[in-house]
This record gives sequence, structure tokens and C-alpha cells, in this order.
Amino acid sequence: MNWADFTAAEPDFAAAVERRFGAFRHHVLVTLRRDGSPRPSGLEVRFLGGELWLGMMPGSLKARDLERDPRFALQANPGEGTAMAGGDVRIGGRAYEVGEGAAKAGYVKEVEPPEPFHLFRTELTEVVRTCVEDDRYLVVRVWKPGEPVRTLRRT
Repeated sequence: MNWADFTAAEPDFAAAVERRFGAFRHHVLVTLRRDGSPRPSGLEVRFLGGELWLGMMPGSLKARDLERDPRFALQANPGEGTAMAGGDVRIGGRAYEVGEGAAKAGYVKEVEPPEPFHLFRTELTEVVRTCVEDDRYLVVRVWKPGEPVRTLRRT
């Protein structure tokens, strides 16, 4: 399931997640080191052409991690202070490198990244948004491919 599939399945949820990521430029990508421990790294993300793209510098440790093990978690920048307007958003999935070709050329045309670079397209395994509603409820919404969104409310 790519970003377009998620958007088709849950358009309102996907729009809220995109707005949250769009609020800030830098976010946190977590990859897996060779020993299995997490490696958090800063990253800019792009939603283009129905895909969630991860671009990174050549030879970066996060790129090497993804080449070895495609699993990742992506956490939206919480922003300043503690208000977290738009909630706390994270995406889990797998990232696969895109080689030279039409997809990468389209990305380059749109984004104009410094070259050379690694470009990964993502397949989603989970999208989670946590927020406070009515100053009373902690609300957690969880989407997984092939399942309806689950909503949990806690007081």
C-alpha cells in the first residue's frame, strides 16, 4: 500500500496526516542499525504523485540502513512548545530505493534536490494519529492496510 492507496481508503485521515507533516520541514526517521537498534535521523519528506518519498544524502547511514532492512518509522515534527496542533502523527512501513528512471527524474524535476542522492518510495504498514479532543479525550486513530481505521478514546 502506497500513499495513494491510503488516501483512497481514508481520504480525511490522509489529509490530516499530510497537513501535520506539512506544518514543518524537518521530521524524524527511524531506521534499524545492523545490530537491530533504532537509528533516529532528521529528514525532509515529500508527498508527490501518490507516493510518500524519502530523499537522503549519498552514503548516509540511514540510506545504508534502509538498503539492508527496509523497515522504518517516520515521526512528524511535534513543533514548538507542547500544543502539538494537528496531533502527534507517525507512519510505519518499508522503504525501497528508486533507481534512475522516470520516477526519479520526475522527483528531481519537482523537488530539485542536490545530486547525487538516494530516493526511496514507501509502502505503508501503519499510520497513527494521537490528539486531544474537547480538552477531555485522548484520541488515537490507527490505520493498517486492509483494515478500517480504529479509534480509541481515553479520558
